[in-house]
Amino acid sequence: MKKTILTLISCALCIGMMTSCVSNKKMIYLQGATQSYALPQEIKDYLELQVQPDDQLAISVASKDVELLQRFNNNTLIGGGNNSQAGTNTINVSSGVSYFRVDKDGNIEFPIFGTIHVGGMTTGEVSSMIQERMKNEGYVYDAVVNTKIMSFKVTVMGDVKNPGTQTYQGERLTILEALGKAGDLNNSAYRNNVLVIREENGQRKAYEVNLLDNQSVFSSPAYYLQQNDVIYVQPNKSQRVKGSTSYTWLSVGSTVVGMIVSIVSLIVALKK
Repeated sequence: MKKTILTLISCALCIGMMTSCVSNKKMIYLQGATQSYALPQEIKDYLELQVQPDDQLAISVASKDVELLQRFNNNTLIGGGNNSQAGTNTINVSSGVSYFRVDKDGNIEFPIFGTIHVGGMTTGEVSSMIQERMKNEGYVYDAVVNTKIMSFKVTVMGDVKNPGTQTYQGERLTILEALGKAGDLNNSAYRNNVLVIREENGQRKAYEVNLLDNQSVFSSPAYYLQQNDVIYVQPNKSQRVKGSTSYTWLSVGSTVVGMIVSIVSLIVALKK
């Protein structure tokens, strides 16, 4: 009788350990990161965003001589306080900063200079180009130009707590940050095949990221997101039962353990 009881208890413990292991392996992000990055490593392939059609750019110009900036007061005022609009690609002009929408050909309409091609350039390259033209063409010799992308948005869909399209400030956003802003994945979501869909240079690409594997995350071209990326988190097929596969196994395991404990208790009671 004692051997039977010990056997039942051992089975219960094994089932409990197995369900726990299944749960951990399928729920813990970036497994192996502690070992892989025990020593600091240089960040490679850091992505600088490139200007794309339909982006909105905020371009500001500063100078010690405000009067020099008046040359650019051609309906679109830079360095002043005008709220007028000029052309279809210039919007919402405010004091000190002008906002431009990039057309389908990658161009903006800039005061005095007219059509400027900015598609495929980084914001730093756009700033340098405009700044050099102002100096070399004798407009503003001490011009300091700053450019920012104002329309950096990504869409997070699928099995996350807060799906939807969100706009972000700045020009650096990782897939982990985007998922965090979406409230993280639900327990019922697959974590080993998160899909990132990207359109660039007239092509559509898809990347699959395994959040459980640190190498898959940090080495992926989709780790740094780009404008208009779409992230899709696939729901687990077993969510209709309740929760993820791990949750299902854990529930089944808990049920089995409860039954074994009940049987053991009954046997002990009958023995008395």
